[in-house]
Amino acid sequence: MKHIEVCLTPEQLHHFDIHDRLVVVIDIFRATSCIVTALANGAEQIVPVAEVEECQSLQERGMLGSAERNGDQVEGFDFGNSPLSYVDNPKIKGRGIAMTTSNGTMAIQKAKSASQLIIGAFLNKTAVVKHILEQDKDVILLCAGWRGQVNLEDSVYAGALLDDMVKDLNYANDACGLARSAYHLGKNNPKRFLQDSSHFQRLAQKGRLEDIDFCLSHDLYSVVPVLKGDALVL
Repeated sequence: MKHIEVCLTPEQLHHFDIHDRLVVVIDIFRATSCIVTALANGAEQIVPVAEVEECQSLQERGMLGSAERNGDQVEGFDFGNSPLSYVDNPKIKGRGIAMTTSNGTMAIQKAKSASQLIIGAFLNKTAVVKHILEQDKDVILLCAGWRGQVNLEDSVYAGALLDDMVKDLNYANDACGLARSAYHLGKNNPKRFLQDSSHFQRLAQKGRLEDIDFCLSHDLYSVVPVLKGDALVL
């Protein structure tokens, strides 16, 4: 039986051997939700980068630019970090988007040497589970967290994936049990369960409750973004 592990923050990733693994990068509020939404709504590719300057350079060379720091859109870019900005947006059809965020794109950069890297969100949860089960690889669920610290919403999503695959994969570290327990505590009302969490509060203070509701929606899309070279594509 294949093994699955949870890495609760990218700061712990150096403890994992990712080179022959399928890594699922998770940043529910909001980078991976943005990536799934943009590609599902017609973007050709997403190029995740670590630094704002690199994102700006790609934007100057003709890509759309999406840049966020501390929850806010960086001045001079086409998009921030709201998945709703990509819904039914004709501007993104067939276009490449350079993206940098505080946590999610950093996690992608750290996991680029994985055998395969895919993007997970509640928005495409069932498609992610199906993809994982179709692959002949052990799995690491990589939670982006916040500035190197664990956050609750990414852990809950990891737990949701684990719960869907409990009979198919062997839980290989204790973080699996922690994540699945968190999911079960909040699954009946995830918004209420998460409302005291740090990132929920941060977004609520910025007036982004619509983003929260959208990011907690299940299976709006059946796509699985996969990293090919430097770009995420379907």
